[in-house]
Amino acid sequence: MIDMKNFPDPLQDLTQSGEQTLVLGGGCFWCTEAVYQALDGVLEVTSGYAGGTAQSANYEAVCSGLTDHAEVIAIRYDADRISLAQLLKIFFSVAHDPTQLDRQGNDRGRQYRSAVFYHSEPQVQVVRSYIQQLNDSAVFGSKIVTTLEPLDKFYPAEQEHQDFAARNPQQPYIMFTATPKVTKLKQAFADKLKR
Repeated sequence: MIDMKNFPDPLQDLTQSGEQTLVLGGGCFWCTEAVYQALDGVLEVTSGYAGGTAQSANYEAVCSGLTDHAEVIAIRYDADRISLAQLLKIFFSVAHDPTQLDRQGNDRGRQYRSAVFYHSEPQVQVVRSYIQQLNDSAVFGSKIVTTLEPLDKFYPAEQEHQDFAARNPQQPYIMFTATPKVTKLKQAFADKLKR
């Protein structure tokens, strides 16, 4: 169990303003989407696929584990209200377990890998610095396995996967996996939530 009181803030951040985008892979996109939709400053969260080709960017192919895709979310945010560093802290502390290789909980396969799909060198530097900081602080019992991969293309997932947790709060997988993450977010980052 992570000690949220002592979970470090990133030492580096980007000085940005206006609308920005961050693409993260942290297991099932239903669950990571639910976490980020609750945050003030997040304008839109879209579930989708990154890391593979257009031909295999569909749920059935990605779930087979035979594509290079990861299930990801594209977060469109207002950098004047929430920063890259704050989004990353939530990614590493609440949204998923960055020490699990090619899996999250019972979801196994490369499509569930922990990944940041970057679109600029400054973004890479902030992420790499924070991973090093977290590893040095030994906040986790194991090393972080999150990959940094260039964002060649983001493919939105099928419509039935968008806003899935919000539309299906009583679905057993959502209750077991997504709801505890949102609860943890509300406890640890109450000041970052939408009013």
